Amino acid sequence: MSDRELIEPTPGDKRYTRRDDKGQFTEQADVGRASAQDQKREAKAEAKPGQGDRGDRRS
Repeated sequence: MSDRELIEPTPGDKRYTRRDDKGQFTEQADVGRASAQDQKREAKAEAKPGQGDRGDRRS
């Protein structure tokens, strides 16, 4: 799986995206919503750097 990439298609609209092997977007998530949902839940898996939506990271 590719790393998450932060894009800003229009000013003030930031999104986390992933691309497939061809460079096309496969997933998109709004930064504000993604952050809010992350804070509400305890992740069961530990994620590697660049894969923050896949689980928790160590501090």
